[in-house]
Amino acid sequence: METRKIGSLEVSVVGLGCNNFGRRVDEDGTRRVIDASLDAGVTFFDTADIYGETDSETFLGRILAGRRDRVVLATKFGMEVAPDKVGAAPDYVHRAVRDSLARLQMDHIDLYQLHEPDPTVPIADTLAAMNELVRDGLVREIGCSSFTAAQQREAADAVAAGAARFVSVQNELSLLERADETNGLAGAAELGLAYIPYFPLASGVLTGKYRRGQAPPEGTRLAYYEESVSDEEFDKVDAYARLAEDGGHTLLELAIGWLLSHAAVASVITGATKPEQIEANVAASTWRLNEEAMAAVAALG
Repeated sequence: METRKIGSLEVSVVGLGCNNFGRRVDEDGTRRVIDASLDAGVTFFDTADIYGETDSETFLGRILAGRRDRVVLATKFGMEVAPDKVGAAPDYVHRAVRDSLARLQMDHIDLYQLHEPDPTVPIADTLAAMNELVRDGLVREIGCSSFTAAQQREAADAVAAGAARFVSVQNELSLLERADETNGLAGAAELGLAYIPYFPLASGVLTGKYRRGQAPPEGTRLAYYEESVSDEEFDKVDAYARLAEDGGHTLLELAIGWLLSHAAVASVITGATKPEQIEANVAASTWRLNEEAMAAVAALG
């Protein structure tokens, strides 16, 4: 599989989003998905301390035992794990990383990300603490999530000379949610950050599994969260599907290929609850849109 860079890290262009583990997927199911991912050449695994109420990290630690060298492991901190475990204050940064390392049963984290901005803490203070993690060998690279272009620039300006800086930003971006294309993605390109889109398939809507006027199939993300797809969204999906088919491709190939056709995008992290979803996502990752196809997508936006 093609790889790209997140700072010094080499990652597969299709990553595994681990937010379902411990919530929609038990440990046995998690193992099956992870085994399928490794077999398919997926090396980038992205989790967070809050996923599955910390079970995602715990499952990953047990399942990856003896295979740590095969993955680039990313996790996040900052959202509320417990009333006294939240935010980006320096003391908590140190506590959070050690909690994650204990659950993961690992001696270091490859990419440690601030899950969301903390307006109560100066970003310079958080960055200083995260730099200490890098200095101490607990973390290889640091990144952020849900940061606007302005917040990315603020963080870049706040880094002390010679200290670790954010090398990545993870924001929501998909064919159905394109607002960040001119904000966070543009900021990442300007600053040289690796961009990691989450919800790239819009909760599975861009796989074509949902049908207008029909309830979401049992076991799907939309059924689990009792969500629905609007007529406007179905209209967009239909238009994208026609565009893909006209070029001899599937909707899934367009959804992933469009993201990977942006130079700043390092890896498309797709969630999975079943091994066959991994296989489909990897198979769909080889198309890179030319200028004409990118313009056609832009016209549908």
